[in-house]
Amino acid sequence: MWWTRKHSKPTEPADAGDDGDDGSVPTETVSEHRNAFILLGLGGAAIATFGLAAIAGIFGPVFFALVLTICVHPLRVLLERRGVPRGIATGSVILAVTILLVGFGYLVLVAFSQFAELLPTFSAEISAFGQEVAKWLATIGINADELHNFFANFDPSSLIGVLGGVVGGLTGTITFLVIIFTMLLLMAMDAGFIPTLFRQLYPTRPLVVTSLIGYGSNVRRYMVVTTVLGVAQGVVNWIALLILQVPGAFIWGLLAFVCSFIPNIGYFIAIIPPIVFGGLVGGWPTVIAVIVVYGVINAVIQSVIQPRVVGRAVSLSQTITFFSVLFWAVVIGPIGAILAIPLSLLVRLMLVDTNPRMAWIRPMLGELDEAKEVMAEVDAEYKAARKTRKAEKVRSNSA
Repeated sequence: MWWTRKHSKPTEPADAGDDGDDGSVPTETVSEHRNAFILLGLGGAAIATFGLAAIAGIFGPVFFALVLTICVHPLRVLLERRGVPRGIATGSVILAVTILLVGFGYLVLVAFSQFAELLPTFSAEISAFGQEVAKWLATIGINADELHNFFANFDPSSLIGVLGGVVGGLTGTITFLVIIFTMLLLMAMDAGFIPTLFRQLYPTRPLVVTSLIGYGSNVRRYMVVTTVLGVAQGVVNWIALLILQVPGAFIWGLLAFVCSFIPNIGYFIAIIPPIVFGGLVGGWPTVIAVIVVYGVINAVIQSVIQPRVVGRAVSLSQTITFFSVLFWAVVIGPIGAILAIPLSLLVRLMLVDTNPRMAWIRPMLGELDEAKEVMAEVDAEYKAARKTRKAEKVRSNSA
């Protein structure tokens, strides 16, 4: 194994055991400047992070365009294999992405207009509900004066303005759209040269080419699978909320679709509005029903189906995944939470996948296949040992 290679002999080896293991601990050659290199790396990472935050308005849409280009690249390959000219294939790719973006934008506008009509209808109920929550918090010793004052003077138009700013920050600004469509056009044209460039680069940089191809495949699988399952999740939630007669069912179904791209946190964001509006019209029975429905759907789709379909496309631990959402949301804004997985995979590509000396850290990041096999073997050994001890105990008692 890799941890037994090229290690110096210990100066004072331990006594050999019955199994022939001398108990020695392998050592490794450590550079005398390793700590300085670590500090330099951390400093460079901090500078890069602040730099990305400074250009978040540009970096976010550019990377989003890159992800979209990666996702639709198989369409280009399919068309070119069928003899379609490269120019027409490029135009088809751009048209497909444009249709998807325009369709999603239309759904967002419909949902936002419905929400603008829905909120004033329940403004009195929301205000009363908020004041009741504030009183309940006061009974358990939590000062909620600000919350009480907010709901006492609740104005639906102010909340609509805030949400409009959020939606505009995600999808609506002219700069955002111009950058996305311009980069889509340019990346779609440049993508036609990528296979040839990879073939030329492979003889001299095989690991780089293999890592880039793997990154594109992993990002594509993750985004496509998440999109398909997110659509299914949103539709099922929409139908369930319609059955439960929760106001704004379409809005919350669309919200569930968008939040499906946010690992770990998205579920809790998506469930809050239907709980609130369900409680306003149906009380606690509707609230419990919404929690159960969302919990079952989330458990089946995101905890059972998605990991099996995505497989090893996202070899990141749960801790790193959760931290990635928080980190990228802070660095480049709300779109960073949606693109957290592709962004983290890009960082892993640059620091680990293309560096053969960093292969040892892969299990620490989330590639746990070998670790799971070792754990299964150890568990089997412990189980066999327990059975042996139990059998010996039975024989000794019978004797």
